[in-house]
Amino acid sequence: METWRGIDATPEGWPASVVAIGVFDGVHRGHAALIRTAAKAAAEREARCVVVTFDPHPTAVVAPHAVPAQLTTVDRRLELLEALGVDAVCVLPFTEELSKLSPDYFVRHVLVGALHAKAVCVGENFRFGHKAAGDVAKLAELGEEFGFEVLPQTLTADAEAFSSTRVRRLVAAGDVAAAAEVLGRDFGLEGTVVHGAGRGGTALGFPTANLATAPNTAIPADGVYAGWCHRDSHRHPAAISVGTNPTFEGGERTVEAYLLDFSGDLYGERVRLDFTARLRGQVAFDGIEPLVRQIETDVADTRRVLELG
Repeated sequence: METWRGIDATPEGWPASVVAIGVFDGVHRGHAALIRTAAKAAAEREARCVVVTFDPHPTAVVAPHAVPAQLTTVDRRLELLEALGVDAVCVLPFTEELSKLSPDYFVRHVLVGALHAKAVCVGENFRFGHKAAGDVAKLAELGEEFGFEVLPQTLTADAEAFSSTRVRRLVAAGDVAAAAEVLGRDFGLEGTVVHGAGRGGTALGFPTANLATAPNTAIPADGVYAGWCHRDSHRHPAAISVGTNPTFEGGERTVEAYLLDFSGDLYGERVRLDFTARLRGQVAFDGIEPLVRQIETDVADTRRVLELG
């Protein structure tokens, strides 16, 4: 899959395309259905299937007070889009300048001039151009003028409507199993392993990898989860804790994972934690001994949920 950032970086001589446009945060099952429609349309037209997405989220520019928590990093979004079989992804930096382009200019310069669109796939509520002046009807009108077809899609799979807003709500509530139903996979959280308080290995006997995530990242509700830690091509079962460590009068919210049957140094590594099931809520224990007993139970429950035997 080819990728480039900015429409002016489009490879010279780029051929006819079917273009899917959207933020695609989370790349949930509704997004996947839309992109499969674009891929099918591209094959029928002997064209390339191109996804146009945005970074940062457009709300960060047009309504910074209301930016939604992000479900995926741009790099993870690219991985998920590649897995859907698209030919290329153009990441448009969403700037104030881009937000002020008229719908006509966006179509003429981006869709027609650079990508030579023969068809465009968008969600049925798609808006574009300055102050969201363009909608699907405007896009279809411009399509007639410039010679491309518009394929509006309801973001559904198996007749069920999906949205990134719904995933955010489920993740915030800790219902990672329901979020996985919408996403078509476990919800994942990416970040770099950093040094924490150091209690896991010294005081508790369960060393944890503390994850530093990007600002405004969607994080599950406080509690303990069974899941997986992905590092490069390796996958490790993990008991994941999200919260403020109330037993130790902690205040800062942290995400840390105990990797089962693993020993080694993960500091500085970029990893992804996938949340499979919520085991329990956050609890303050009366001392270290009851906390250790609960962690032992959490690890056993993680083995059971992940069917590790």
